[in-house]
Amino acid sequence: MRPLTTSLAFSAVLLLAACGPADDADSRTRPHADAGPGVYFVNIHDGDTVTAPFRVVFGLTGKGVAPAGVIKADTGHHHLLIDETLEGEELDFAIPSDANHIHFGGGQTEIVLDLAPGAHTLQLNLGDLNHEQFDPPIFSERITITVAAADDPS
Repeated sequence: MRPLTTSLAFSAVLLLAACGPADDADSRTRPHADAGPGVYFVNIHDGDTVTAPFRVVFGLTGKGVAPAGVIKADTGHHHLLIDETLEGEELDFAIPSDANHIHFGGGQTEIVLDLAPGAHTLQLNLGDLNHEQFDPPIFSERITITVAAADDPS
């Protein structure tokens, strides 16, 4: 009979082999920790095709999440830009709140979206306690996803 530690080690090796190589998908959009604060999409990536409704999970490195209006050092809250960009003069003002600029002022880190079929761009932005930009602004990579049309029941 083999010693217990040998059996456990052998079992661990088999388990790792069965799982295959680690998924590197997260590294496609997740900022490197040395790059400073960053926001990213956890479960969707540029070029993905999804079926509505679908869940979008937000990630954050280098800062913490706190609700809007809460004064706490090194924190902010997410904003999701759908088929929109913020640039130029827009960066000097509070982020608008509408169907294309979704605020997560409660500190939420995910949403279920029900977008129309077709191509859509998504980008995350981290706003401060007043929905304004950090200096420099903190944006995710802008990704394009395709929402598949629902199957025709006929």
